Amino acid sequence: MLWSFIKVAVFFILVAAITLGAMQLLESGEAIRITAMNTEFTLSPLMAVIGVLLIFVAVWLTIRIVGLIVALLRFLNGDETALSRYFDRNRERKGYQALSDAILATAAGDPKQATSSVKKAERLLQKPQVTQLVAAQAHEMAGDTKNATDSYKVLLTDDRTRFVGIRGLMRQKLAEGDTDTAMKLAEKAWRLKPGNVEVQDTLLKLSTEKGQWADARKVLKSKRATGELPKDLHKRRDAVLALQEAKVVLDEGASIEAQEAAIAANKSSPDLIPAAAMAARTYIAKEKPKAAIRVIKKAWEAQPHPDLATVFAEIEPTEDAQARLKRFQKLLVLRPDHEETRLLKAELNIAAENFPEARRAIGDLAQTHPTARVMAILAAIERGEGADDAVVRGWLARALSAPRGPQWCCDKCQTIQPEWMPICDNCGGFDTLTWREPTKTEQPLPHGAEMLPVIVGQPAVTPVSQDISEPAPNASKAPAAAPEDAEIVDPVGAATVAPTIVTDTETEGAKPKVV
Repeated sequence: MLWSFIKVAVFFILVAAITLGAMQLLESGEAIRITAMNTEFTLSPLMAVIGVLLIFVAVWLTIRIVGLIVALLRFLNGDETALSRYFDRNRERKGYQALSDAILATAAGDPKQATSSVKKAERLLQKPQVTQLVAAQAHEMAGDTKNATDSYKVLLTDDRTRFVGIRGLMRQKLAEGDTDTAMKLAEKAWRLKPGNVEVQDTLLKLSTEKGQWADARKVLKSKRATGELPKDLHKRRDAVLALQEAKVVLDEGASIEAQEAAIAANKSSPDLIPAAAMAARTYIAKEKPKAAIRVIKKAWEAQPHPDLATVFAEIEPTEDAQARLKRFQKLLVLRPDHEETRLLKAELNIAAENFPEARRAIGDLAQTHPTARVMAILAAIERGEGADDAVVRGWLARALSAPRGPQWCCDKCQTIQPEWMPICDNCGGFDTLTWREPTKTEQPLPHGAEMLPVIVGQPAVTPVSQDISEPAPNASKAPAAAPEDAEIVDPVGAATVAPTIVTDTETEGAKPKVV
């Protein structure tokens, strides 16, 4: 900056000096005599001024020509000069233009043009950290996996592009199905950039698929730290991973570690039914029934579930039906209007041979929500009250074609799973199983099975008593089982009994009544 100011100042001083000198010569009007080599030259003032200007122009041209020759010699020698900078800028401009063409061709899905343009950009720019990524994408689009891999490997040599190269190789291995190598690459990429969402999700998915629950919990913690996961969702999913970690440890025989992990999972998410069941069993094994009851009651308040009732029964496995009915009252009073509570109450009363109370517990579920479980319970009640076999078989036939009620369903692909698991077997979704009724509860039955109620019998329609809403005395749970003289027939076997046609004489033409 200072040097530029000095040059400008000197230029103005020289111009001012020449101008003043020329004006003095013109005003004096005297001629100028110059003697050189015994020769005298007489110049007028105007000619003198022109001569001086010509001398300056000649000197300037000489300096420029000499500078150009020197620059040319330095350019030929390989030194950086204005000439070399000019060619470099021109080459760089053409290189970036070729790179832009390659990017546009890649976005347009033209692998041939993209490959050609990126090769030109590589030749002109000589910047592999810029061109190799586009080259890899162009090669992948063209199906040239080998060259794409080579391009990603080039990116590994530079610290600025190492993460990009690792992520590109990771994607390739995932596409090839090589999950072992992909997981190693994902771990390296995660160490370089723990906050990258794509790497986090990939590593979490691979860790859960391979059953590496401890590593998956670390990734989940990283997602929470970077703000990619809400606090409540993190607690829920961490509990899921802790539960699976406990199951693995339990399978390996380290029961103490499994018990601690199960309790930790339940504390993280008390409404997670499998975690609550495992934690309750852990307390039962430690001879802490009060702690087990506390865990089950808290989970039951959030979501009544048959697994919780089963574990609650395991607290006192040798008690009789009446004692169990009384003990289960602690659980039944928590959610008395919930359907699972009503079904549980009915099953307990069937086991205690209190069939009228079981019918009151069922209430109007046969009309409002007729599931297979409701029909089977009603069949047991009819058998226990001494109803005809045709009536019992009628309820069992309806159970065969009725919806199955709540099940473990995947929220992502709607697949039904026989038991809870952290990953859906069908779509691979993590923590997508919820206890609910499937979206499609009715499925076509083969061989006219919908006509079974006509063939095997008609369920009896018994009016619900007026005091159905009154709490039943001492209702508690054991896994529902009818007494020996009121054994429930397997609904699948209902179709094998002797045909019995039941007609409704009150209908026109005495047509069979389908229930």
